[in-house]
Amino acid sequence: MTARSENSGTGGGQDDHVSSRAPGGNAGGEVVVQLNGIRKVFRQVLAPEQRPGMFARLFRRAAPASGPSGGSGGQGAACARDSNDDAKDACLEGGVEVLSGIDLTIRAGEFVALQGTSGSGKSTLLHLLGLLDSPTGGVYRLLGRDVSGLSDDELSRIRNTVLGFVFQSFYLVPYATALENVMLPGMYSDLSQAELRARGLELLGRVGLADRVNFKPANLSGGQQQRVAMARALLNRPRLILADEPTGQLDSATSSEIMRLFSQVNQTGTTIVLVTHDENVAAQAGRVIRMADGRIVEGRNDDAPGGADSNASSGAANGAANGAGRAAP
Repeated sequence: MTARSENSGTGGGQDDHVSSRAPGGNAGGEVVVQLNGIRKVFRQVLAPEQRPGMFARLFRRAAPASGPSGGSGGQGAACARDSNDDAKDACLEGGVEVLSGIDLTIRAGEFVALQGTSGSGKSTLLHLLGLLDSPTGGVYRLLGRDVSGLSDDELSRIRNTVLGFVFQSFYLVPYATALENVMLPGMYSDLSQAELRARGLELLGRVGLADRVNFKPANLSGGQQQRVAMARALLNRPRLILADEPTGQLDSATSSEIMRLFSQVNQTGTTIVLVTHDENVAAQAGRVIRMADGRIVEGRNDDAPGGADSNASSGAANGAANGAGRAAP
């Protein structure tokens, strides 16, 4: 493996809009994720007959004459008539708070598991970390920069070069081969096709699929598809990998293989945040943060100096050791 350059370009997973790592790869000290007072509310929307355009035409005849969300005199109609955004927000305020008061620090090289039951808010939190959604309140700093004011183009660049994603449902392109799926994130980089192909082949070899590079997803097992997804996430050498229930559709033996791959990636110094409801999967991470009802109930990090809590000590120590001699993932 080739040691990763500190001055890697777009294809090397570094974005100009995000600060570079600390000199010497001090994984134990550099903060990758900093969340302060994060809150997320899923707001209710207007009833179909009260929304403009197609929905109003489709549902107008079926709309009730009166009721909580119907009728010309209802709250929804008032919201629809009011062009003032603040007034609309007030009308739509009655929503569901899915995240409340989230304070969290994650340092370079950590392997963090977000664990909780369905509906605890762990996947919503992961989507916020991945810039796939934005918080209703609070501050999110990624590698030292507040991302709330960034444009869509800037967020897209960060997602492509700084972040890597692994999902439960794989999300592979069905008509593309394993190699082509792995190469896809690099299409927006400065790497040539030859460089992308070489990188893709290297990664597929590392995840044990050197003999499956020209197979389409339909001809791969679930575990093999997830390994393709992991190779794809690593293509641009991300600083942070976000995995949402990556073993949720796999049997226990295959899940163990996937978790071993995550551990190997983490040992190169790559920071990983993994969402799971499975206690056995969570136990394999260096640090476990448990969530319930949209809040962190265990693993909070605001008691120790510098933002690291006692539950994070082993993960941070591993990160420091791994980051000292980090090789390219």
